[in-house]
Amino acid sequence: MSVALRSQTATIAKQPANAAGAEDEADVSALIARLTAEVNQVACEKTKSIQKITNQMKMLALNALIESSRAGAQGAGFAVVAQEVRNVGQQVETIARELESQLTNRTGNLMNSIAQMADRSRGERMVDLSLNAIELIDRNLYERTCDVRWWATDSAVVDCAAAPEAAAVAHASERMAVILGAYTVYLDLWLCDLDGNVRANGRADRFGVVSQNVSHTKWFRAARNLRSGDDYAVGDVECQPLLGNAQVVTYCASVRAGGKANGKPTGVLAVHFDWEPQARAIVQGVRVGAADKARVLLVDSNFRVIAASDGQGLLTERVSLPLEGRRSGFHQDRSGALVAFHATPGYETYKGLGWFGVIQGGVG
Repeated sequence: MSVALRSQTATIAKQPANAAGAEDEADVSALIARLTAEVNQVACEKTKSIQKITNQMKMLALNALIESSRAGAQGAGFAVVAQEVRNVGQQVETIARELESQLTNRTGNLMNSIAQMADRSRGERMVDLSLNAIELIDRNLYERTCDVRWWATDSAVVDCAAAPEAAAVAHASERMAVILGAYTVYLDLWLCDLDGNVRANGRADRFGVVSQNVSHTKWFRAARNLRSGDDYAVGDVECQPLLGNAQVVTYCASVRAGGKANGKPTGVLAVHFDWEPQARAIVQGVRVGAADKARVLLVDSNFRVIAASDGQGLLTERVSLPLEGRRSGFHQDRSGALVAFHATPGYETYKGLGWFGVIQGGVG
């Protein structure tokens, strides 16, 4: 139901344990980086001040040597003192230069390490959020597999598949309309015969699909070959012409004699999940943070974008994921943007469809 989806989407708001913790870590890293940069700046400024003072000491010592030479024998003792002052100034200058060099190197290394830690923390956080997105859709689609197998055993559906006479068709259509009134995440329910002809649907007043043939579709062919009523089939996310070109995911189950799992197949029940608004609610609900300027995606097993938080590239764009045998990870793309991904973990008996949650971050 739409209520179920809202409750699932709302669980995003209950995930701050990881997300907020990562944000806190990022804040700490940013603070340390800023303080380190300030220390580096102060150190450079102070060493330059020391060098300036030592230069003044050396100049004074040089002037003293000149004056002592003019004084002749009477200035000889003063010349020794002036030379020592000059030597001390030279030593202080050397120490100041070494201090500046060592501090600059160490603070530079520290800032690089902090930047790497911050990038790693941000990447791991984005991987977690990618998992959140794909988990939410998995849990939602698991319910779709349960729905279609359950409704395929409804007596009105079973009777209509066995004998699609006018009265049976009307009753099945009425029954499916009642279901659609409660389960608002579906666009329509279709009862098809084994040849792929639509015999009845739940929204006949909106979609005139009765007598249309769908035997060419991937989902019908898969459903036609299901081994039992306990199994289900699913198609790709697609724009369905018979439903006003709406984006749908179609789940199917075989209708069987007597509504029994091992009964003889008599038809196929197809339920069309209203994909675009439901998926959009999930990807736009992922709390990536405004500072990340991130784009949240769901991509299918062919890396085709099937949901995007910015609404762009749907069913046309493909993303590049260097999996290298991994189910999750993050990397920087050619533009320097951080990209994180996580493969579908599945949920309960739903193994997933090889999809990925993906987050494309802004350039770090």
